[in-house]
Amino acid sequence: MWNKTASASFSILCAFALILASCNKVPDPANPTPEKEMQLKQMMLGRDVDMTEQLCRAQCSLDFKQALHQLKPGTTDDVKSALDDLRHHHEQMDYVAWSGHGAGETAAESGHIPESVRGKAEPLLEEARSSVRSGQPYQSAKIGEGEQQYIVIGEPSEDGQSSLVGIIHQDILHKVAIHQRKNLRLVPYPSDKRWKIESVDSKTLRDVKVDHPEDNEGTSHYHVNQIVVKFRQEPTEEQLKQIRTEIGASSMEKMGYTYVFESSGMEAKQLIDYFRKWDVDYAEPHFLYLTNETTEPNDLLYARYQWNLPAIETVPGWDVSRGSEDVVVAVIDTGVDLEHPDLSGRTVPGINIVSKNSEPSDDVGHGTHVAGIISALVNNREGVAGISWFNRIMPVKVLDETGAGSTYSVAQGIIWAADHGAKVINMSLGNYADSQFLHDAIRYAFDRDIVLIAASGNDNTERPGYPAAYPEVFAVAATDPDQKKATFSNYGDYIDVAAPGVNIASTYPDNHYAALSGTSMASPHVTALAALIRSVNPQLANTEVMELMRQTAVDLGTSGKDKYFGYGQIDIVKALSQAAQNRDSLTFWPQRFERELEQLARKYKQQ
Repeated sequence: MWNKTASASFSILCAFALILASCNKVPDPANPTPEKEMQLKQMMLGRDVDMTEQLCRAQCSLDFKQALHQLKPGTTDDVKSALDDLRHHHEQMDYVAWSGHGAGETAAESGHIPESVRGKAEPLLEEARSSVRSGQPYQSAKIGEGEQQYIVIGEPSEDGQSSLVGIIHQDILHKVAIHQRKNLRLVPYPSDKRWKIESVDSKTLRDVKVDHPEDNEGTSHYHVNQIVVKFRQEPTEEQLKQIRTEIGASSMEKMGYTYVFESSGMEAKQLIDYFRKWDVDYAEPHFLYLTNETTEPNDLLYARYQWNLPAIETVPGWDVSRGSEDVVVAVIDTGVDLEHPDLSGRTVPGINIVSKNSEPSDDVGHGTHVAGIISALVNNREGVAGISWFNRIMPVKVLDETGAGSTYSVAQGIIWAADHGAKVINMSLGNYADSQFLHDAIRYAFDRDIVLIAASGNDNTERPGYPAAYPEVFAVAATDPDQKKATFSNYGDYIDVAAPGVNIASTYPDNHYAALSGTSMASPHVTALAALIRSVNPQLANTEVMELMRQTAVDLGTSGKDKYFGYGQIDIVKALSQAAQNRDSLTFWPQRFERELEQLARKYKQQ
């Protein structure tokens, strides 16, 4: 039986990836001082908000263009009805007006000009109308503040025969700022709504006072160069050791008759020159994983904002596998916006643990953002691209509208997902309390061959957080665009790998897109990779999937596994190629046959 104090300590009260406890910083030159860390987090929050505004502007302009293309003017009532429908599906559009070419006046309008900014908005609307009449799109600077922030935009039709102008409510900027203050630990955890927060030390259960956020607790993108070598005579172990030392090899794999070497310091041309002194049939760049056709996605926001996908070799990875609908990913979080156009058809039935008999809808935004990183629609000329084209999301709502949930809710959600077909589970949440109750739920899912992945936390502390630090869970740290440790990312010996976690663009409720930072954003990158691996090679056990992700990661920081990056940053093309190679190799046929029998036995045992 739990007492009241233990219940408080074991409650997982998280807003996004919040880790709720006092943290004792370990002095380390690689980490900034508390004051500098706070400054860096404030800057990161500002960048998240700025990038979210850019995403909003770009997507709203596209929405206007698509509406103009689809709108077939008839009577004024017909146009008004079409504008009403546009606003119904885009609630941020407070006011929209359509004009026909040469009309010189509004032919139809929908919505109202917000009174709080009417004086500033009306002259901007006139500027917008003048601009679109001359065939030029228009976007104003922001007007208003806080929750009452707006922009005025205008788009002419392609044929110049009509135009749309409107007022866009950018309250998403205020929401993102509030959410990221929690997520990045810029405020002590607030006593939101029904949650009565009692802060205790997770080890001693003693009360602690939380008055300040600190109470919670190469220089550019590069590709690890590879070369494929076929020796005329099989090298000895001593020769291989010599080669690895001389080229600074980060890894070496034998593939059939050839070897694949990776160097952390030499380019392919240098490697080719190096191997000329050895007795080889050939030494060539590693073209094995690439096709002649580039499959860059056409999603509107991809090229400009999604730095994270190229950083982990997502696009060439799609030449190996784009996923499978049979491999379902459970997102244990705040729910998912089931109506978001970039997640349409991407979900399977889930559950709302917080509010029984309700859909697992997202009333926070965090779960929708996580889901989009994993599986937003690709090549639909809209929004962002997910890492998987086909893996579907199982929304499991365990956190309420404050972004908080109890250990019981989280454990119940994990068990429900395990019993309803999830093959991979993402947990962008955590606490420093080592709860046996939660650990039992983790073991339950792990014993059913599920890959469990969790965010390490955003306190920049070495103190292990849970569930990430459980041995059955794959723990993820965050990196920035320069492949450095994100300043907020937790670290420690339990970290398995790292993934991008700074200014990550993804889906957000009410047809929005937002940029967020946190290990919460890093974790779904790894979750998506696990789903792709299980898609390309379903016979791999959960432990094998985890080990494959570790061994194919790009080593960052000090050589070998370290406490900041684990085994390194994930590499999608390398991991999927290795998974496919294991699948196709005759060497693994007996294990595959045995695995299939085990899976059949497990399936019928659970029925």
